[in-house]
Amino acid sequence: MTAKPGRPLPLVTLQNEFFWTSGADGTLRVQACESCEALIHPPQPVCRYCRGRRLGPREVSGFATLIGFTVSHRFSLPGLPSPYVVAQVAIEEDPRVRLTTNVVGCDPPELELGMRLEVVFERHDDVWLPLFRPADGRTGPAPLPCDEVEPEDVHRHVRPMATPEKFEDKVAITGIGMSEIGRRLMVPPLSLTVQACERAIADAGLSFSDIDGLSTWPGAGPVSGFGEGGVGALESALGIRPTWYNGGGETFGPGGSVIAGMLAVAAGLARHVLCFRTVWESTYGELVKAGRIEPPSGRTPSWLAPFGATSPAHTLAQNAQRHFHRYGTTRETLGWIALNQRANAALNPTAIYREPLTMEDYLGARTITTPFGLYDCDVPCDASVAVIVSAKDVAADLAKPPVLVEAVGTQIIERIEWDQSKLTHEPQVLGQSAHLWSRTSLRPADVDVAQLYDGFTINFLSWLEALGFCGIGEAGDFLDGGKNIARDGMLPANTHGGQLSHGRTHGMGLIHEAVLQLRGEAGARQVPEAEVAVATSGGLTPSGVLLLRAAA
Repeated sequence: MTAKPGRPLPLVTLQNEFFWTSGADGTLRVQACESCEALIHPPQPVCRYCRGRRLGPREVSGFATLIGFTVSHRFSLPGLPSPYVVAQVAIEEDPRVRLTTNVVGCDPPELELGMRLEVVFERHDDVWLPLFRPADGRTGPAPLPCDEVEPEDVHRHVRPMATPEKFEDKVAITGIGMSEIGRRLMVPPLSLTVQACERAIADAGLSFSDIDGLSTWPGAGPVSGFGEGGVGALESALGIRPTWYNGGGETFGPGGSVIAGMLAVAAGLARHVLCFRTVWESTYGELVKAGRIEPPSGRTPSWLAPFGATSPAHTLAQNAQRHFHRYGTTRETLGWIALNQRANAALNPTAIYREPLTMEDYLGARTITTPFGLYDCDVPCDASVAVIVSAKDVAADLAKPPVLVEAVGTQIIERIEWDQSKLTHEPQVLGQSAHLWSRTSLRPADVDVAQLYDGFTINFLSWLEALGFCGIGEAGDFLDGGKNIARDGMLPANTHGGQLSHGRTHGMGLIHEAVLQLRGEAGARQVPEAEVAVATSGGLTPSGVLLLRAAA
């Protein structure tokens, strides 16, 4: 079939041309290893299973199993008006291969996880997009395929510590600062960065001349609405002249700049590393609407965007759906997370949303992409957060009690590609959590306060189970009623309001709040006698998790 023009089209390369043009003769083709017979997707120069180098396209039947879908209501694209179905399917010949696609030829209520589908191609210029429709003569739904590493088995893949010495023992967090935070502040993002950094340096009792390291995420790349231009922009503005610096998106999640700074201090490359993270999504969006900024356009290297999967919500909504399917979780389960964050935000004068939120409000909110409603999604904002990492041997002499680092978790165990990774949990959460506990004698029961990444409610649920605060699949019972994660509950969580109500500061705000709690400086929302805190950042991207403790 020939489609209406306008949806994002894939960038066709020598490596992937066989896939995007295979519909010309109506036959789906996937890369295959000639040595071990495995199918490989996306195409690679080497087989991930046997490391073989003899790879080439192979014709497959075009039949697949529906393993996830979400009906997108909030997002529309030229040629793809909402509502539309974004789905993930597992190829019948090798269910480890999953394709993001659109399901056509049926109404969304007819879709059922495990149903058999068949490919149908839709031509756009020089590419044929593989869409899927219900297969004729299909029987009842099939079981969903397993992950390459099931959630319960992740700990078996954790690498042991490389040395008995831990770099964490050599560092401390000595200063924190947050800029003004709000919606559509309409100020340059670099101004927010400078404000947060000034406040962090003053908080530590340092001067700009003391700072000899700079670290940020994601750096200077083309990240619309995220960042001020990276290390180069800040150094140009302030003239710090660091002996060490770091910036880039492929690190330990948005808080990876802090872990990288710790490594630099522990290695002796710097004494005081200024780590920062800036977002200006609200202002960016407003400038795009006004025509003052032109968003990126043209062909995309993404395997997801051509099918309208333009937001992390489209991936994570399917993780949530599968958690519901496998473990009996409900929308109310996610609702208790949103309600907890809003209750905490009511006590935080810097939170963007502070008005009361009820379960009725949550369930009745407009749909974003099923099963997510408005309150499952965090709040785009303008803000900057800065954290100073210092050498432990000088930290005690600074203005505030240092916050010590017990352990970090960073190991990648799952597939990196969003739609090839974990089925039931947010990707890049389970492995990092298991790695954290391998680096400390502390256990989940020792944690007094948890700041868990909540870009969407399912992110929070994933970290909750991954870190062992409840068992895999047990979040429904643990979260029921919201008592366990309340400030006076078993695990006080996201005490500043989280990203769902305080604002999307990409994990750095969670570290900021953890430090305040461990210092006893959180005011009305302070958890009494908080001595151990966990703070997570990321997921989807490689992520990081930090276990922090108050100084004795």
